[in-house]
Amino acid sequence: MSRKSKKRSVRDVLVALLAGIAPLIAALVLTGASATTAKAASLTEVTNFGSNPGNLRMYVYKPDNAPARPAVVVALHYCTGTGPTFYSNTEFARLADQHGFIVVYPDANVSGQCFDVSSPQALKHDGGSDPTSIASMVRYTVQNLNADADRVYVTGASSGAMTTNVMLGAYPDLFKAGAAFMGVPFGCFATTDGSGWNSACSTGQITKTPQEWGDLVRGAYPGYTGPRPRMQLWHGTEDEALDYVNFGEEIKQWTNVLGVSQTPVFTDSPQSNWTRTRYGSTGAQAPVEANSFQGVGHSLPASGMAARAIAFFGLDGSGGTTTGPIRASGSGKCLDVPGFSQTNGTQTQIWDCNGQTNQTWTSTSTKQLTVYGGAKCLDAAGTAAGAKVVLWDCNGGTNQQWNVNSNGSITSVQSGLCLDVTGASTANGAAVALWDCNGGSNQQWRLG
Repeated sequence: MSRKSKKRSVRDVLVALLAGIAPLIAALVLTGASATTAKAASLTEVTNFGSNPGNLRMYVYKPDNAPARPAVVVALHYCTGTGPTFYSNTEFARLADQHGFIVVYPDANVSGQCFDVSSPQALKHDGGSDPTSIASMVRYTVQNLNADADRVYVTGASSGAMTTNVMLGAYPDLFKAGAAFMGVPFGCFATTDGSGWNSACSTGQITKTPQEWGDLVRGAYPGYTGPRPRMQLWHGTEDEALDYVNFGEEIKQWTNVLGVSQTPVFTDSPQSNWTRTRYGSTGAQAPVEANSFQGVGHSLPASGMAARAIAFFGLDGSGGTTTGPIRASGSGKCLDVPGFSQTNGTQTQIWDCNGQTNQTWTSTSTKQLTVYGGAKCLDAAGTAAGAKVVLWDCNGGTNQQWNVNSNGSITSVQSGLCLDVTGASTANGAAVALWDCNGGSNQQWRLG
């Protein structure tokens, strides 16, 4: 959709969102102290950041305490908002000061200040419009601000949440996780008539099967085989602008994309009106986390929720994730899932390191070793020496918990036995199992 046609549609957008935007702004406004945490560093506009078909503006906040290779959080504003107001009136800059990451604030820069999540261009990898401009901002930040390309995340509210869904769908190569406050599934807002507003989606009239929603995401970047980013979802049951039905549809979509069950493995209530569910893992960095608020309208995030998004990203220092290959010291080969299988019970092996998704493991704060972006877990199939070490759906059991030890061994929490290359083999295809710990090089591993 052209920028001109986007402007023509903004009246419809504002009519639909105006009733919900006032409480949203009220909920976002913080105390003066939190809005002025960036006294040393300041918000800076970046121009000429690369391809910019959406004609967006780019603002960056880099705290003075940022490390040499800082993480990046892209924070996307709501309709009628701007990058600078989202900086001033949300907690992300204060959290950046605390934890040392960069925040990028895109600015829609058009009448109505909504991001394009509707046009065919927006829903394709490097297809054009606003998402391509945001992707350019990420690439610029990595290349010119020395940011860590392996720790890039995206979050947003309302229009920004819809865009968060789009960025994770169309640019899985750039982002590790996202947090969407009051959004809709990727592709739900799609239009072909030049309009930027999809009333059927906003009112919860569009429902699909998990496979159909997942296929929309997979179709956005044909041929992509890398890991998919994790997703954290937030929605109020009385949302008057983007119906609560969309929350359930987002859960369908992202559990399908990440290959985990729609049945939550963890459910709790952090406060009386709040239901939190996790899918695929019980830990704080589960593949999918969904937060529902009984009786709440279009007014998220409330105070403290941004910090929970940062914790989901693993940027708060509370025990985030470490991702990379697991190398066997005795052979120099990598822990590997044969044939890219995702079948439960597939026995792991060692193989020449190739950087593919079947060799990319994440050590989580809950002691799991996950693969395929958190879709599957490393699982001990028994407690005796010789028990197979296999792939399985994550379930939070001690048979899926591992201690990554300073001496190079990896031990099963359940049995205390060591991850072992059978027969001390160094050949491709050698099986990985459990064995009594003996300090041998076939029981020495390095993550990352």
